[in-house]
Amino acid sequence: MKIYRTANYEEMSRKAANIIAAQVTLKPDCVLGLATGSTPIGTYKHLIEKYEAGELDFSETVSVNLDEYKGLPKENDQSYDYFMHHNLFNHINMKASYLPDGTKEDGEAECRRYEALIQEQGGVDLQLLGLGHNGHIGFNEPSEIFEKETHCVDLQESTIEANKRFFASADEVPRQAYTMGIKTIMQAKKILLVVSGEDKAETVKKAFFGPVTPKVPASILQLHPDVILVADEAALSAL
Repeated sequence: MKIYRTANYEEMSRKAANIIAAQVTLKPDCVLGLATGSTPIGTYKHLIEKYEAGELDFSETVSVNLDEYKGLPKENDQSYDYFMHHNLFNHINMKASYLPDGTKEDGEAECRRYEALIQEQGGVDLQLLGLGHNGHIGFNEPSEIFEKETHCVDLQESTIEANKRFFASADEVPRQAYTMGIKTIMQAKKILLVVSGEDKAETVKKAFFGPVTPKVPASILQLHPDVILVADEAALSAL
């Protein structure tokens, strides 16, 4: 694992964007695994700036997203489809972008479809991840086992609490989501994790300097051969 310590969120975002830009430049037809949440927004902002400056071309690049809430249509401003278009896709020339379909009621069928779609793309070249307060990556919540492939998950109260700020109330936060599984994430050739803020410091310590356990899902990344952690001073303050 490579760890890049940055002074603040802005520097973290710029560094992460440079790593993604290098991937696209070296392999224009790559498959990017992308994440939602507040942390990657700065990274996407810098990627848009590079595209608008003519420094980056996504015309051969395909993206697959980590997850999507179950029950939210694409048009809902809290769906991850909406988030990705608002924060990235509407501003660049991505060849194609794929997300799980949150409107599908048959969860097993949708998970099979999305997992097959990822494999049809040839797998993920670079997977961008954020880190949840409870150690989740994607929506892989703390559990007794590592879920392998794309699946439907019941969101834990800590995750609902963390996400309620985006909704009118906690009652409106979906209770389930579709997410890539740990095996799917671990099959990515390269993983880029972005973390910011002192509130994530203890989680970073547990995930990367504690035992590998499904109770801290991100700890599995210790076993991946090519992981880059880009984090600000605050997020690394417990190390």
